[in-house]
Amino acid sequence: MKLQRPLFLEGEAGVGKTEIARALANGLGTKLIRLQCYEGLDINQAVYEWNHTRQVLEIRLMEAAGNVDREAANADLFSENFLIKRPLLQAIDEAEERPPVLLIDELDRSDEEFEGFLLELLADYQITIPELGTYKAAHPPIVIITSNRTREVHDALKRRCLYYWVDYPDYQKELQIITARIPDAPRKLAEQVTAFIQEMRETELFKIPGVSETLDWLSALLALNQTELDPAVIDDTLGMMLKYQDDIDTVKGEPVRAMLERSKNRGPRRGGRRQG
Repeated sequence: MKLQRPLFLEGEAGVGKTEIARALANGLGTKLIRLQCYEGLDINQAVYEWNHTRQVLEIRLMEAAGNVDREAANADLFSENFLIKRPLLQAIDEAEERPPVLLIDELDRSDEEFEGFLLELLADYQITIPELGTYKAAHPPIVIITSNRTREVHDALKRRCLYYWVDYPDYQKELQIITARIPDAPRKLAEQVTAFIQEMRETELFKIPGVSETLDWLSALLALNQTELDPAVIDDTLGMMLKYQDDIDTVKGEPVRAMLERSKNRGPRRGGRRQG
């Protein structure tokens, strides 16, 4: 934070990149402003746009009153009263002394043109609106950018950031996460779920389950009043962990039984996903 450089978090979907931003905002006692990226994202959705509905209504009210001064009306219609501030402008124009955490989530989903705009914004933390002038951050936001690496983000943007790869957590860390998030879960079930997920991540799958799937699965098991794992309940709830039918077909049945047996040997000293 002292370097005032964005933190670029890259890793597989579901490993907890977004949660890092939330935890940072909570820890600092500051606001979290999130921009969810997607294909076709442009300045209107990311920075600002004018409230055209209110502007049209205001024009009609002026006409009805019969006192339309075009120059005055134009200045009024393009004032902050009709400005819709989107996440990037919100972060730049934040009035609080404590800077917000700006989360630019899943940047790899956006287009390269938006990357170029973002690069300029991060250079000086200011935004110019032709009708109103330049907004410059009095206290630059703490910027966290995440990417699931569905495409490569341009090197120019990465060079401006501090880079960190977020991997799947090991057994002990994942157990700490799920017991903190779901404190009512029986300890034995939480340990079994964590160990089984760790074992599953070593299977060749199209989409490896992340921490978010671990939490979803444990919540589903609690809703089913399960206190421990068995092959039948795992087969019945595979859809909470795996999101592709081919993956479900790969592990269902005997592979689940084998993974459950192997997972019994896992513990705090083992975990993660073996390499190679």
